[in-house]
Amino acid sequence: MAQASRPLSPHLQIYRWYFTMALSIAHRVTGAGLTVGLLLLAWWLLALAGGPDSFATVQAAMDNFLGGLILFGFTLFFFYHALNGIRHLVWDLGYNLEKTAAYRSGVVVVAGTVVLTLLTWIAILIVG
Repeated sequence: MAQASRPLSPHLQIYRWYFTMALSIAHRVTGAGLTVGLLLLAWWLLALAGGPDSFATVQAAMDNFLGGLILFGFTLFFFYHALNGIRHLVWDLGYNLEKTAAYRSGVVVVAGTVVLTLLTWIAILIVG
């Protein structure tokens, strides 16, 4: 029996990374990140319902640099996942399926994510 000189199944080391491929992987990662973030939100809401002592514990855990970084990341993940989800809905309707259009819509998603996240946090810092 002859030995195969190539892998038996494709894997990530074979493929050349494309921008749209990275966006697809990022969409999955942000979905998982949002799941973890929703667990933190549930913890915060349960602490809010639990009274001042339990709420103070959650606030102490989140009111520092690391907590702020987690909240910033959650905001970034939320906007990216939402905008990329809209992009996928447009694809489901049969639009923007060409390579150049897919690339352009990916750039719009990334730019929109950055802009919306920064605007949200600027508003939070001004109000709070």
